[in-house]
Amino acid sequence: MWPDEFASRYRELGYWRGETFGGLLREWAGRWGERTAVIDGETHLSYAELDRRADRLAAGLHGIGVRAGDRVVLQLPSTAAFFDVIFALFRLGALPVFALPSHRANEIGYFCAHSEAVALVTTDVLDGFDHRSLAAVAGNARVIIAGDPGEHTALADLYTDPIPLPERDPGELAFLQLSGGSTGRPKLIPRTHDDYLYSVWASADICGLSTETVYLCALPVAHNYPLSSPGVLGVLYAGGTVVLCPRPDPATAFALIERHRVTITGVVPPIALVWLESARRSTRDLSSLQVLQVGGAKLAEEVARRVRPTLGCTLQQVFGMAEGLVNYTRLDDPEEVVVSTQGRPISAHDEVLVLDEDGNPVPDGETGHLLTRGPYTIRGYWRAEEHNARAFTPDGFYRTGDIVRRDSDGYLVVTGRAKDQINRGGEKIAAEEVENELLAHPAVHDAAVVAMPDRYLGERSCAFVVLRQGVPVPAANTLREFVRDRGLAAYKVPDRVEFLDEFPTTAVGKTSTNDLRAALRARLERG
Repeated sequence: MWPDEFASRYRELGYWRGETFGGLLREWAGRWGERTAVIDGETHLSYAELDRRADRLAAGLHGIGVRAGDRVVLQLPSTAAFFDVIFALFRLGALPVFALPSHRANEIGYFCAHSEAVALVTTDVLDGFDHRSLAAVAGNARVIIAGDPGEHTALADLYTDPIPLPERDPGELAFLQLSGGSTGRPKLIPRTHDDYLYSVWASADICGLSTETVYLCALPVAHNYPLSSPGVLGVLYAGGTVVLCPRPDPATAFALIERHRVTITGVVPPIALVWLESARRSTRDLSSLQVLQVGGAKLAEEVARRVRPTLGCTLQQVFGMAEGLVNYTRLDDPEEVVVSTQGRPISAHDEVLVLDEDGNPVPDGETGHLLTRGPYTIRGYWRAEEHNARAFTPDGFYRTGDIVRRDSDGYLVVTGRAKDQINRGGEKIAAEEVENELLAHPAVHDAAVVAMPDRYLGERSCAFVVLRQGVPVPAANTLREFVRDRGLAAYKVPDRVEFLDEFPTTAVGKTSTNDLRAALRARLERG
């Protein structure tokens, strides 16, 4: 938790407003009543109906023993039921532990055990997987199913007459999120009502949300980015409408944009690439779309420059982390700033350090390790003292693991992750720089550069490439010469080029460089 002096300062500055999620839903219902809050297929929930459903479900969960402070692992797809459950838990003071639909027994068992969960709320069958089978790893947690419950508790049966519940303390924990770490099991991120709501309302303000906003939730709703940057919670805070998208493919998403006159949505770079390719051929009316947010990973500048000409909307780059710090390009920024940076922090009191390998500050314009602390950046992971000692400095700065450079106006350019730097015989290669040059080739749809072990240099570079549909396959040496001719130093030219039909992705749709490294190791071992 934040030291008292910092907490007091954030309250005095008006960042922490003493609001809670459960209390705010009550306010929203009173203010916007029958306005549509959430659209899930043919289901349209008003603010007032969402408030009533949260009350009734809170009473039912209380009836089966869920109490304030209890942890409940929540694994639901992007459906209206997700909102019922989170606001019911907020009303009770119980903590959702946000799992993703793609998690399986290993992860769910760990989340249940590590958080000492009293319940697991999941769905019945999704994309061919029977989530009810996860009951086997839930330990002592009661299993609650949205849909056909089988032998478990049906979520639908828990809605009952409301009961009086005390107001929650805005400084207490509201939920636990998952870290995006690429090594080991995800850490649990504790968020309070005060700190998270600041990032929500400040994001909504930066992104210009209003009662006229229609937001397409194209990514798994429990992920931090579509949840709060400004995400579904920011839209509800502003009185707008959330449209839930079951899959982010262009056919599904474009149809919903056209039908509901969506004004803003957020995707990750691989999805943005697919949308840009499909939009050139689509007959859907996408003219309502005003803002396309791209975040979750670095968007290559070559791709960023295609957004406005192809989709006719403003690009907003988002660079953040579930642990806290979020950066946005502003909607009135010059186009060059929008396409070439990942934005600047939400808050004037987001403290940002860019340090060299020895922990010394680097001048603006030079790359270094990003550290941060501020009014919505956590001071430690849940029950992870050993990891916290490595991830946080003694004075509370979070070591993000990102390599960035900062310009004189405070905008950040992400050049990679510390682990994604390739050390080729002492020469450091930023994977993102090489990827951006590859993406300039007319045949290249997507590119990812990873390290491969080398007996003499320690590491060499391998470029994985996905080609655009219908183009002739260029020779690997053609691509290598292309990036060399664009002015890259010789040591940065990929040592190896591999072609793939598609990239493996993480649960939220980002390219999984871990899986690419594993595939490369397997290929090298086979010779």
